[in-house]
Amino acid sequence: MSTDTIEDAPLLKVAGVSKFYGSRIGCENVSFELWPGEVLAIVGESGSGKTTLLNCMATRLNPSSGTVYYRMRDETFRDIYRMGEAERRLLMRTDWGFVHQNPADGLRMTVSAGANVGERLMAVGERHYGEIRASAIDWLGRVEIAGDRVDDEPRAFSGGMRQRLQIARNLVTRPRLIFMDEPTGGLDVSVQARLLDLLRGLVGELGLSAIVVTHDLAVARLISHRMMVMKDGRVVEHGLTDRVLDDPQAPYTQLLVSSILQV
Repeated sequence: MSTDTIEDAPLLKVAGVSKFYGSRIGCENVSFELWPGEVLAIVGESGSGKTTLLNCMATRLNPSSGTVYYRMRDETFRDIYRMGEAERRLLMRTDWGFVHQNPADGLRMTVSAGANVGERLMAVGERHYGEIRASAIDWLGRVEIAGDRVDDEPRAFSGGMRQRLQIARNLVTRPRLIFMDEPTGGLDVSVQARLLDLLRGLVGELGLSAIVVTHDLAVARLISHRMMVMKDGRVVEHGLTDRVLDDPQAPYTQLLVSSILQV
C-alpha cells in the first residue's frame, strides 16, 4: 500500500493474513479494515483461530503470509511487519494497547497499582513523579478503583479489579487502537457486566478503535459495531453485529446463535 496521505481511510487494514503451524491452520487468508472509533468483535469456539489472528495483528506472532497496514498519526500507512523492533515496541507503548484475558499477563504483580499505570507514562518520556502519580490516581478512579489503593500491589486485588487496572495501564497514554483477548473471561457474570459497561464508556469517551476476541456472543453484541465469525481458522461470516446475530447467514453462525438461544 502507498504511504501517501489518505483522507477518510481505515485505521488498520489487514490483507490476506495467514498463520500455519506445519500442516495445521492457525488462521487463513483473513482480510478486513478497521475504522477509527470502530469496535470489531472476533467470535468463534475455542480453536477457531481468533486469538492466533489477534496475535498476528498485534505483532505478537509473525504470520506465514499477508500484511497488516496501520495508519500512523502523520496519516501515512505503514506495514507493521516491516517496522523495526524498537519502532513496534514504541507503537505498543503509545498508539496501541493489549488487554490479556489473564490480568497477571499484562501487569507487574509485585509493584504497586500506581507503578503499573505510571510505567507506561515513563515509557513515553514522563519523568515528573508528582504528575505521574496524579495521573495514575486519576486513571484508577476512571476504572473504579479507589485512589487510596494506589500503593497496593495487584496481587491484593480481586480478579475484576486486576482487569480494570490492566485497562487503566493500557489507556493512560490514550492509544488509538486496543486489542482485547477475552477481556471478561473467567469473571463472574455480575463482574463481567460492570467491566463491559466500563469498557463501552471508555471506548466511546476516548474514541478508541478496538478488536475484541470473545467466545461470548452477548459480550460481542454489547460492545461491538461489527462482528467476524471464525471457524477452523477461516472467516465464515462478517457484518454489522446486530445483523449477524439477528439474521445469521452461515450455517456455523446459525448454530452458534441457536446454541445461545437454547441456554
